[in-house]
Amino acid sequence: MSLTAIDWAVIIGYLLVNLAIGIYYRRRASGNTEEFFVSGRDVSWWLAGTSMVATTFAADTPLFVCGVVARQGIAGNWIWWSFCVGGMLTVFFFARYWRRAEILTDVQFCEIRYGGKPAAFLRGFKAVYLGLFMNCFILGWVTRAMVNIIAVILGPLIAEGRVLQLGGLHWTLGEPHNTALAICIFVLIPFTGLYTFIGGLWGVLVTDLFQFALKMAMIIILAWVAVAKIGGMHELQAHLQTIQNNVQATGTPTSDPTAFLPDFRHGMTSEAVWTLPVLTFIVFLGMQWWLAWYPGAEPGGGGYVAQRMFSAKDEKHSLGATLWFNIAHYALRPWPWIVTALVAIVVYSPNGGLHPSADFAQNPEQGYVMVLRDYLPPALRGLMVAAFLAAFMSTVGTQLNWGCSYLVNDLYKRFLVRDSTERHYVLVSRVLTVLLVLVSGYTAAQLTSIAEGWGLVLGIGFGTGAVYILRWYWSRISAWSEISAMAVAAAVTLGLNAKHNGHSIFAFSGNDALVYAKQTLITGGITTVAWLLVTFLTQAETDETLTAFYRRVHPTVYGWRRVAKLVPELPEVRDVAGNALDWLMGVVMVYGCLFGIGELIFGRWSQGVFLLLLAAASGYMIFWDLSRRGWETLSGSRVKAS
Repeated sequence: MSLTAIDWAVIIGYLLVNLAIGIYYRRRASGNTEEFFVSGRDVSWWLAGTSMVATTFAADTPLFVCGVVARQGIAGNWIWWSFCVGGMLTVFFFARYWRRAEILTDVQFCEIRYGGKPAAFLRGFKAVYLGLFMNCFILGWVTRAMVNIIAVILGPLIAEGRVLQLGGLHWTLGEPHNTALAICIFVLIPFTGLYTFIGGLWGVLVTDLFQFALKMAMIIILAWVAVAKIGGMHELQAHLQTIQNNVQATGTPTSDPTAFLPDFRHGMTSEAVWTLPVLTFIVFLGMQWWLAWYPGAEPGGGGYVAQRMFSAKDEKHSLGATLWFNIAHYALRPWPWIVTALVAIVVYSPNGGLHPSADFAQNPEQGYVMVLRDYLPPALRGLMVAAFLAAFMSTVGTQLNWGCSYLVNDLYKRFLVRDSTERHYVLVSRVLTVLLVLVSGYTAAQLTSIAEGWGLVLGIGFGTGAVYILRWYWSRISAWSEISAMAVAAAVTLGLNAKHNGHSIFAFSGNDALVYAKQTLITGGITTVAWLLVTFLTQAETDETLTAFYRRVHPTVYGWRRVAKLVPELPEVRDVAGNALDWLMGVVMVYGCLFGIGELIFGRWSQGVFLLLLAAASGYMIFWDLSRRGWETLSGSRVKAS
């Protein structure tokens, strides 16, 4: 894959636009930490929601989806599609609460909901754990994805002994992987840190908008061009059927890779090709969305999603931002990735692909970039590289700003230097941004695959989700509930993955998907029992702490009846039934849209139109109900004065 002078001009132009946006918002970001981290709480729903989507559209996600489809078919995407159920729970049950809390980070919530030394410890621990360790881990795995992309793109050029030829100048570098790693660590991450350093969250939000538009346009173009190159969707499906027949001829059970749901005939056969085990599907859809913590899909909201909710103009914009995020994230983005992944199977599969590739057989995640390299016209390659840079940099920019917010607001300002000026804290924020840039590159070389990173993070957080949901709705939850859930989940996960002499101590039968399901069932069960026992064996939070939280957030009265009696001047909010209806309609709307688009792509017009109409009807029901009850605060809620 060669890059011309025009391609390099496009890439450089893209980088300069991002830098210009950061410089434009420099003055606003320099005012105080509220401007630097939550944009002065003046962001519209469409900008905040699009920024959430852009952040979760990292360089690793197209590669991850390609690997999932190559191994488990389209149905394998339930590993992340299932989080839509929890995402919609955040929209209707938590978005307004988060905005109403008027906090700078979700970690700060610990000392609003809980009190005393346990709450202070929890806040400080989570600031370091999330802001430094988990943040750098995530930056490491998205960096690894970008390394894979650059290595595939530059590989042929480096094999020729040069990287680019521009005006007669040849740049010669070494082995593709090492060259790509150097580019990421010494160029891309520092450059992203620069405009994040300068522009704060405003710079991140506006660059996210620009980057998302570029990314979506290019992944759609890539999918369209790739399908056209192999003869269209009909030929794509015919080739997939041929490959499926070839696999079956070897005696290996297989299923339709284009099926949206697992093939339950082979669902318990972990050795089947393009099949998601039934037990894994049950864990994904029945448990994972409410029981597992995962960055960007925290039960009840959290992380950078919560940061965007804090930055919204008001509660209505907070709800609208998370609603738009879930629609775009789950329903609109996946299909260009999935279609390109199917093309990768048709072209590179060793079981009858058009151009069988040992590299694809060994690492199917790279199939996405291989399609880009082999099928995209030269005129679009610079734009596609810029799109991948956008995917990488939008995530890095958010992670740097989000992680830094924890280290400044919940560690430095809370425990180290309490009474300094806002200008001082902004300066410290910028220094810590540089620190995160320097630290994050190391972990990229420590992961053997992107999927490994997903699995480890999901495992460590499995079992904690119920606490994050119930802390808003049950006054008995204490700081010790949250501490014990985090500690036990991490301990059990690490124990189940422990090895001795290179072999797992706890060996589970089945493929990776089935092993994941078994491990998470054990982790979730042990963690849930542990934190429930700790909750009832430790002291409850004081009435002073609980009433202060109740006054500030004003949650629904269910689970807070005793506390509500202590503040009789506040009306009792009873909105669970209405929120539950909107939640159900939201899930139907997103899945209807997701599968409706998929049906249209594969030429099943009647099913596609029906599902899209169902999605539209569900969306109307949500709009009608929220208009009737009130979109924000307590207007229109069913309240009863005590």
